[in-house]
Amino acid sequence: MTELLTSTADAAAPPRIDADWWRQATVYQIYPRSFADANGDGIGDLPGITSRVDYLARLGVDAVWLSPFYPSALADGGYDVDDYRNVDPRLGTLADFDAMIAALHAAGIRLIVDIVPNHSSDRHEWFRQALASPKGSPERDRYVFRDGLGANGELPPADWTSMFGGPAWEPVGDGQWYLHLFAPEQPDFNWRNKEVREDFLTTLRFWSDRGVDGFRVDVAHALAKHLPEDLPSEAELQAMDRATGTHLLWDRDEVHDIYADWRAVFDEYDPPRIAVAEAWVNPPSRRARYASASGLGQAFNFDLLEADFDAAAFRGIIVDNLDQAAASGSSTTWVFSNHDVVRHATRYGLPPNGDRPRVHNRAWLLSGGAEPALDAAAGLRRARAATLLMLALPGSAYLYQGEELGLGEVAAIPAESRQDPTFFRSPGVDVGRDGCRVPIPWTAAGDSFGFGTADAHLPQPEWFGALSVEAQSEDPSSTLNLYREALALRHRLQTDESLTWADSAEEVLHFRRANGWEAVANFGTTAVPLPAGEVLLASGPIDAAALPPETTVWIKAGS
Repeated sequence: MTELLTSTADAAAPPRIDADWWRQATVYQIYPRSFADANGDGIGDLPGITSRVDYLARLGVDAVWLSPFYPSALADGGYDVDDYRNVDPRLGTLADFDAMIAALHAAGIRLIVDIVPNHSSDRHEWFRQALASPKGSPERDRYVFRDGLGANGELPPADWTSMFGGPAWEPVGDGQWYLHLFAPEQPDFNWRNKEVREDFLTTLRFWSDRGVDGFRVDVAHALAKHLPEDLPSEAELQAMDRATGTHLLWDRDEVHDIYADWRAVFDEYDPPRIAVAEAWVNPPSRRARYASASGLGQAFNFDLLEADFDAAAFRGIIVDNLDQAAASGSSTTWVFSNHDVVRHATRYGLPPNGDRPRVHNRAWLLSGGAEPALDAAAGLRRARAATLLMLALPGSAYLYQGEELGLGEVAAIPAESRQDPTFFRSPGVDVGRDGCRVPIPWTAAGDSFGFGTADAHLPQPEWFGALSVEAQSEDPSSTLNLYREALALRHRLQTDESLTWADSAEEVLHFRRANGWEAVANFGTTAVPLPAGEVLLASGPIDAAALPPETTVWIKAGS
């Protein structure tokens, strides 16, 4: 276990932390607009986060991952960045940021901030300069501009589709078009441009100098692009091999030259700053280069997030990702929920995911949460069991705000209240990600359940009150207290990163960590014998002899 060595002489001083603190850390993702609202405008803010540091410390997390807090028009929830070295005035100021990080560090909690390098906002100073400059200018070279087709460039350079639906090329009125792999308000940077590369190194130093401990790198696999003179069609683009590092847009081998420069900056600091890549790559073994010590150092493993609640699927994923981590020298990451996907307490209460894309559960969302039928009790029971199993694994655990309350997805959001660009660009096909971004409940009653003094920017359902922090804090069987106990035990029990599998029934996963710590998860529908040992924690009620279905237990084996 990595020790946090807090100075007793100066309680306000940041704790001294080993350079490997991240390898088995528990990281709590905060979506700042939906965490806590200190100024009563309905939007969460940095002072709101500062006001809840005691809660985070009591929960027992090692670090916070802060989703974008930069100035933004919110065309994509803050992932359209106007200024990479400032704070959105609706969320606070740089002074508020400094106060927040000081409070987190005083509590022994590290801070990882989101950085969005694939694209800026269309309101970014550089993009405004590009639009005001002629074709072929240095200002346009910072982004990906191409001449349109047709006599006057009135047709797009290619029929490509953006990730949020609709065309991926946008005209600027002079015969040229710019590339946006996501929303039109998110023009893609040209990472072949030296000025772009140097400016992001400046940004990394800016936040590192303010005490940031690491970075979560958005769409890390998309920065390097190769656009030939004759662009392929959308169909040809989709048919290209993504496994060889030669795709025109995704996971190109030369992206790692960019991250080698980033690593040099990270290593200027003591301890070195850390980074974790959001890299949706295939095959998963290609994550290793993002996670290498010469690159970003760690990469998200989304495999459990995409898996059904199934023992064989979980075991295969665990074995594969621990092997990958050993090969790269990094540690793996485990995650079930984040700001982009349906919350796992809901996913596990729906029929198996099957071939539905990326755990968005579109049919259920499009029905407003009516069809297929949701078994919310089963979903929460399985979520608790899966999480307790995951927290016993070697590697770092990433939690998403509200999952410690057992929150499910909010499906029934009125169209006029939705904010996600996916909803507006894919009508009737995808309702978007707003349902996992609804502000979390702190109190059992009130207009925004303690989130703030005004109505929250996304509507909260009535059932949130029963799952609030206030409602759960004094209930020893609550999901909140399960997380608190699990994280406290995890700190105490975790030492090295080894794992040994024990023999078990087909629907059971049983493994051992150091110091006699064992985890046993019953994925089946019938009870199984409970192994001998002292029961430390269980995800649900158990008796002395049997482990119930869909339940995980931690055991300390006898000496």
